[in-house]
Amino acid sequence: MDARLDYFTSPTAGKALKHFMSAGKALKDSPLPAATQELVALRVSQINGCAACIDMHTKEAAAAGETSVRLNLVAAWREATVFTEAERAALELAEEGTRVADAARGVSDEVWAYAAKHYDEDQLTALVVLVSFMNAVNRLNIITQQPAGGYEPGQFH
Repeated sequence: MDARLDYFTSPTAGKALKHFMSAGKALKDSPLPAATQELVALRVSQINGCAACIDMHTKEAAAAGETSVRLNLVAAWREATVFTEAERAALELAEEGTRVADAARGVSDEVWAYAAKHYDEDQLTALVVLVSFMNAVNRLNIITQQPAGGYEPGQFH
């Protein structure tokens, strides 16, 4: 499959995505744990069906030392015993924040309180921005049919 647009040769994409990707860098440098960031990015991408992002975040997480068991169980995190309570809170917030049309209410007060129990305000801010950022990136990649499978860890750093 060939992508509909080549972000690397488009002058408009170059200008816009430079700023967009700097937001991603700011998130990477945030106090939200790196493992949580990759798990959330992966879960949002699974929900949205973004193959390019699933490819990227699975490989980045593995390169950072994440286990295959945890990566394989992200889609079924509720039934899995391998995630911490904090990670579960982040994954639940990510799901409700991604499935806003399904839930018709956004993130519930209960889910927010559960996340706030595990993360301070700065970490919560990073988590909310990460969920929003990943939803946007997923849409960019899905609309333009960015292919998956060839990502190498660190490729965009």
